[in-house]
Amino acid sequence: MLSNFLGMSVALLLLGASQPLLAAKPSPGCGKAPKIITPAAGSSPGLSITSGGVKRQYFVKLPANYDNTHPYRLIFAMHPVGGSGEQTSRGTGGYYNLPNLINDTIGAIYVAPTGTSGPLGVGWWNNGGSDVTFVKDLINEIENDVCIDQNLRFSTGFSHGGAMSFILACALGKELRAVAVLSGSPQISGQCPGGTEPVAWYSQHGTRDQVLPIAGGRQMRDRFLKNNGCAAKEAKEPARGEKHIKTVYECAKEYPTTFVAFDGDHTPSPRDPGATSTFSDKYTWEFFSQFT
Repeated sequence: MLSNFLGMSVALLLLGASQPLLAAKPSPGCGKAPKIITPAAGSSPGLSITSGGVKRQYFVKLPANYDNTHPYRLIFAMHPVGGSGEQTSRGTGGYYNLPNLINDTIGAIYVAPTGTSGPLGVGWWNNGGSDVTFVKDLINEIENDVCIDQNLRFSTGFSHGGAMSFILACALGKELRAVAVLSGSPQISGQCPGGTEPVAWYSQHGTRDQVLPIAGGRQMRDRFLKNNGCAAKEAKEPARGEKHIKTVYECAKEYPTTFVAFDGDHTPSPRDPGATSTFSDKYTWEFFSQFT
């Protein structure tokens, strides 16, 4: 038992050491008492900001013992079409369950914005780049009010929220440290603006997705395989009834890239046959946590 524990400890240390340690880049909000983002920012009706002449809504979850001298990770949680920032932030599984996996006293500040109305409901239509501008405005407002490590910005989301995380990776490039795209597609939320800079990439997709077929997931992944300087490698996909297959690519050290294919349809919380819980939140946090 002891040898197993030591082996796991060494593995975790190696994982943590796999990425170059960058000195924290504290945001202007470090050392200040927050004026906008208080613990109430996570409750209805949330906060609002005017972006592009339109009033937009967002919710923020602060760590329980927020320390304005500690630069935190900033994690965006983007909702699927028909959802909202309030829905994504709500409850014990809010923010894609990441707060339950992270020690919030040292971990992260979470942001759940709300999209705009479109042909299929509220989502990330990014008309004229409006949603990218919205996120940039949010970053500016949040980082001027609370303490963020500007080297540790992340985005995740399911479906339309995954597509928006892809768009942010394209548009913001190295301003984002990593994204986790859950069953997204490049065919929604507009074209990939810029899209040539590397961004650490995690994505997952169901082989039987009837809403956004896996071909779109492969297309997004392949763009960042190229951007991230990854060596060619076959990503195997499971047959019906098989467990998920996780492919880790050999890429530029600063920009790890992982793709998970699972036997299933359109879901943010896939489970392997016989499993009682999803691997989605665990893999997302495992991927994000390697950056310190």
